[in-house]
Amino acid sequence: MPRDELYRTGTVREDFRFNEEVAEVFDDMLDRSIPFYGAVIDAMGEFLRLRLNPGATVYDLGCATGTTLLSLARRLPDLGLSFVGIDNAPAMLAKARRKAEMFSKADVIEFRQADITTCDLPGADVVLCNYTLQFIRPLLRQEFVQRIHDALPDGGILVLSEKVISHAPDLNRQFIEIYHGFKRRQGYSELEIAAKREALENVLVPFSVDENSALLRRAGFASQEVFFRWFNFASFIAIR
Repeated sequence: MPRDELYRTGTVREDFRFNEEVAEVFDDMLDRSIPFYGAVIDAMGEFLRLRLNPGATVYDLGCATGTTLLSLARRLPDLGLSFVGIDNAPAMLAKARRKAEMFSKADVIEFRQADITTCDLPGADVVLCNYTLQFIRPLLRQEFVQRIHDALPDGGILVLSEKVISHAPDLNRQFIEIYHGFKRRQGYSELEIAAKREALENVLVPFSVDENSALLRRAGFASQEVFFRWFNFASFIAIR
């Protein structure tokens, strides 16, 4: 797996973009930048096994290199699920398709290039948004979540994972410092951490747990719950 060294010099040439350079190291970036990334996917798999009927369709919006869908396809082969990954970044999708071929999952996972804020979701039983909503302009998020709700059947599932903020200033600063400590333990230097934060400043806009919950509630989801929380990261399950 190519190692993420995009910001090793501390130079930020442009805002963060999901281009070919990022796609090449994205899997390593996820592993070293998102605490308990694999554990959250494991938890999703456990929950979906309890809830889904055989043959259900699972969409991943902002699927990037397809890691989540590949992991679920390998964990739940006996359910005969159909998986659809949607992303607007050609470089990410190209890598996702290569990985699906490599792991012999191309027959159950389809990857589509489209705008996740406007694309149709025919037959969706589950929609996954893993660290995706945070990259959508805040003013568009309610409409986006509403479209997902409306595309799901009664009992349909939305799984949402996000970087989050605290509106308590002291706690927010301390959570960020704990997160930076996590990244240092993964081998990122102070220079890399600062440069990555600068590159994401105008691109990734996190909401609080309460603000994300309010989006789900206003969209009409019948129930919701946080199933994972680690300082400034949270994952939600919402049922239509």
